[in-house]
Amino acid sequence: MKKIVLSGSKRFIPKFFELEEKLKAKGYEVIVPQEFIVEMTKRDGSLLHFKQIDKDDVDAVLTVNEQKEDTPNYIGANGFAEIAFAFYKGRKVFLLNDIYPPYEEELVGWGIVPLKGDVDKIDEYLN
Repeated sequence: MKKIVLSGSKRFIPKFFELEEKLKAKGYEVIVPQEFIVEMTKRDGSLLHFKQIDKDDVDAVLTVNEQKEDTPNYIGANGFAEIAFAFYKGRKVFLLNDIYPPYEEELVGWGIVPLKGDVDKIDEYLN
């Protein structure tokens, strides 16, 4: 079973659980950031999430980059750090939506895959 770690801003928590259900129904094992489920400090939550991304059995990271206020495809500092770490660890990295312009050079250069809202496209890369 392929394992996908979800990453991104806490602002999009409902979307994380929606994606978790959809991906599990497709046969994937899905890891949601524990800080979204159990109260913990940002530091502890970040460290725990990086440890999840670091596990050898992780196949991919899916970053939830929804619209934040007037900013489409938002990726915050922590989400970008998770993407960079996943890239470094050799994980396939997906964006739920499109490229976030402030990080375009890195995201494109690293081969990050924008799904443009179509989660089913993950199957093309992982199966």
